[in-house]
Amino acid sequence: MGAVSCWGATGMKTKIVAALAALFLISGSTAHAQVPPNVTGAGANSASATSWVAGIRAGNNWQNGSFVFGIETDAQATTLNSKFNTLIPLTVVGGPLFDTGTAMTKGEVEWYGTARARVGWAPGPWLLYATGGLAYGTVDVSSTVTGFGVSLGSQNSESRIGWVAGGGIEYLVRPNVILSAAYQYVDLGTVSLAASGFPIPTATIFLSQNVNDHAHFQVATIGVSWLFSPSDKGPHGAWEGEYIGAHAGGTWGNPTDAAYSGSALFFSDIRLKRDITLLGRLDDGLSLYSYRYLWSDTVYVGVMAQEVAVKMPNAVMMGDDGYLRVDYSKLGLRMRTLAEWEALTYGIRL
Repeated sequence: MGAVSCWGATGMKTKIVAALAALFLISGSTAHAQVPPNVTGAGANSASATSWVAGIRAGNNWQNGSFVFGIETDAQATTLNSKFNTLIPLTVVGGPLFDTGTAMTKGEVEWYGTARARVGWAPGPWLLYATGGLAYGTVDVSSTVTGFGVSLGSQNSESRIGWVAGGGIEYLVRPNVILSAAYQYVDLGTVSLAASGFPIPTATIFLSQNVNDHAHFQVATIGVSWLFSPSDKGPHGAWEGEYIGAHAGGTWGNPTDAAYSGSALFFSDIRLKRDITLLGRLDDGLSLYSYRYLWSDTVYVGVMAQEVAVKMPNAVMMGDDGYLRVDYSKLGLRMRTLAEWEALTYGIRL
């Protein structure tokens, strides 16, 4: 069934064209067990989190009449963990569900701190204030996607610097005891994780995942502090002096999203094939061949990766072994054995 005999007669040409068309998104049996079925899948998910928060703070106030201004720093521990599990349907191209992949992802903030300026108004024992400044902390992202019996795991941890804004109300219970209620909005930026590849270098399974942890969250706390009045002589406002204290409360936010994909690609490198015969050409210019793999006597019908790489490079990937694989789903095709291909062409029942 060489190239010349295939195209030598009008009737034969018609059957070849029909067989080429049959390769497009038609449900049917899969190829030989040595080659994975042409299966692809994708999924996405997202989540936010809530958690406790507890920390310490220290600062200094100055007062001019009812006007109070100062600086404050704090440090908090938390377990703000946005985690989620995802099911990924793996479907035969143009056909039924083949299997279900899974993914487990989390984005976590375990601690953060701030250094801020404060400006407020104190009518007697009450202080209303606004605050803003620098925020810092560590954001951890990890994810594992599993499909076709193999897994791809990745993680990323970054120390981040961002910003914080908020406000609060305080009450001077005694000359040296302050009760407080505070709110903060913290933004540490976005930490991303992107990973893709062949978990087993010599296999044809390709997995990928992209995760973004948008590390912004809100915090509400109540606390108590001890105010150290200035030691120098002279008149001082009731709120003046250094202070140190502790606080606890809740935090929410840290939205994290992820997208996953997986494909069972085919070894399609010409270096791994023998007995190659041209069957015809598709409308997009790709050539269709029959061939055997070096390790198999089964005859298949498909494309050559080196040719696909020129016309549709996004459908070709190279493994760590140096051989090219083709994602047939991106070509709109299904790889078949020659027997299946001839059955579609001539209506032969297998």
